[in-house]
Amino acid sequence: MVSTSPSLSDIQNHWAYLFIQGLVQRRILNGYSDGTFRPNNPVTRGEFAAIIGSVFTPTKKREYLSFKDVDETYWAKNAIKKVYETGFLVGYPDQTFRPNDTISRGDVLVSMVNGLEIAAQVAPDLVSKLPQIYQDAPVISSYAINQVAIATRVGWVANYPNIKILNPQMAATRAEVAVMVYQALVYLGKAEKITSDYIVVPTNPNTPNNTIRLNHRREFRGAWVTTVWNSDWPSKPGLPVEQQKAELLEIIKQLQSLNFNALVLQVRPEGDALYSSELEPWSAWITGTQGKAPEPFYDPLEYAIAECHKRNIELHAWFNPYRAKTTIKSGSNVRPHIAVTNPEVVYQWGNQLWMDPGAKIVQDRAYNVIIDVVSRYDLDAIHLDDYFYPYPISGQSFPDSKTYAAYKSNGGTLSLENWRRENVNQMVLRLSQGIKKTKSHVKFGISPFGIYRPGQPAGIVGLDPYNVLYADSKKWLQEGWIDYLAPQLYWRTDQIQQSYEVLLKWWTETNTKQRHIYAGNNIGQLDGKVWKNSEIEKQILLSRNLAGKFSLGNIFFSMSSIKNNRQGIADQFKSYYPIPAIVPSMSWQNNTPPPPPKDIKFENGKLNWQPTDNQPVRSWTLYRQIANNWTIQRILSTGTTFATVQPGTYAVCAVDRLGNESEGLVIIVSG
Repeated sequence: MVSTSPSLSDIQNHWAYLFIQGLVQRRILNGYSDGTFRPNNPVTRGEFAAIIGSVFTPTKKREYLSFKDVDETYWAKNAIKKVYETGFLVGYPDQTFRPNDTISRGDVLVSMVNGLEIAAQVAPDLVSKLPQIYQDAPVISSYAINQVAIATRVGWVANYPNIKILNPQMAATRAEVAVMVYQALVYLGKAEKITSDYIVVPTNPNTPNNTIRLNHRREFRGAWVTTVWNSDWPSKPGLPVEQQKAELLEIIKQLQSLNFNALVLQVRPEGDALYSSELEPWSAWITGTQGKAPEPFYDPLEYAIAECHKRNIELHAWFNPYRAKTTIKSGSNVRPHIAVTNPEVVYQWGNQLWMDPGAKIVQDRAYNVIIDVVSRYDLDAIHLDDYFYPYPISGQSFPDSKTYAAYKSNGGTLSLENWRRENVNQMVLRLSQGIKKTKSHVKFGISPFGIYRPGQPAGIVGLDPYNVLYADSKKWLQEGWIDYLAPQLYWRTDQIQQSYEVLLKWWTETNTKQRHIYAGNNIGQLDGKVWKNSEIEKQILLSRNLAGKFSLGNIFFSMSSIKNNRQGIADQFKSYYPIPAIVPSMSWQNNTPPPPPKDIKFENGKLNWQPTDNQPVRSWTLYRQIANNWTIQRILSTGTTFATVQPGTYAVCAVDRLGNESEGLVIIVSG
């Protein structure tokens, strides 16, 4: 884990902000004593030696030769010695190092390619193409051509503001060096990829010539669909199968019409299953009777996944890991429900039943159930909510004393509170590892209570889930165990003690691994008085304003408010999400884009294209060029390889299941 970096006053809106932040957090770079970074200042050879010497540790290649202008008292003497010995930098023929001279952008790339011996791994195949990539390629020094070609191929080159201008002879700035060093760490597998429009990405040799690199504003747009108490779906238990399917399809179609791209479906509300399972009984919220399968048979989860994917909507399967029953006043549990097979680890808690998170049988049950679903279903993510240890009941203690005593008798040393927290931590870690091992593309997200701890940040007041639910959500985020965090920020922006804006900003600043943050928003409170639609619009805008800090979308609780158009919120979503969007891609996942489509042509008023052979595609994006701008027009499902269009210039991209988008295959449609 890396420490949260201090705030640097002059990088917040800088093009290289995320790269600088990444290195500062790793204590590779530092700001100045006045709280600035001075990103546009040139870097001297001595300063560059200090940076390189602190980041990379290759083997020694030669003995150090003293330089006339680097005496024993020079502040970077040891760093200069190290970079010389490891082959990053050399001196001049007059036996000087010239540590106070600036270092050029071209020499930075030469130094890094040589010192890291990248030429042994990557061929300089772009040498002949450099004039096509950089308008100023003729001014690249002859000694640097191969290294620049290699650095370009591996993605180390950053050109701002014009990606076509290399400026190889210009002094490198602190920001530019930060980006190049960070990109080298990405190449070495020591840092997560950061998306930037200023990183030079050379065209794949197998890419057709009539392609263009395109993008649009990515945004996660999700809705929770709650099944417990039949809150969102189905409308009541025991409905005929066709009515259940029709209701679910209506939900999915409405989300598609509003340009949403994710549905979070509750599939295990209380130790049961809204899908076919040998490990847990069918849910009573589906059929009216626990353990009874739908008749005629269908699998709701399988159906939801198929219908979502047809419409370019991700399906996140939502599990409650520990709740065993929402009320003991109705219904009964049947085998293989854990309350029947292992009643000794299930406790009454108020009117509910709750599993003991410290019991091995409970730990194994939650893990096995979720991994079983990951292995059998084509879902996009596993999702947990805020229920870990149960919410408190005044005057009562959770009855896990026997489990804790057994832990202590076996040599355990943690306090009761830390032991409970560690039980939850280990559940999260085990799931994280198990999901990725089973299917590396399946994401893992958690939606905790919106406050981490009272007083963090200062002025925040409310429940302490760290000490009450034993949920250390900051740890899960900072350890990178999860792919996204969706803190439930169910307060208005004017509630100072639980400020939406303050809390969201805090979560983004805590996010040292640069995972995705999708704020949870409560539209169920809309009443046209205290809670107005303008509040939701304001919250969406606040989320977007922090996109540079990985606040990349929202999830709304819950679907019934959209379905019923509560206070006109469904109508409002048409203005919040006027154009479609692909979910944000995740740099730490496989981020290799698929190849673009092929054989594009215009016939009978329609564009037609074909997928490249044997390449899995989740969807197609259709862009149109208007003046000098490309705008996304539609997102089409994998089986739809045509589009009706008017005359104009278009491009079609392939998108894989992780949101990686190919270059666009361009076609001009004449009038």
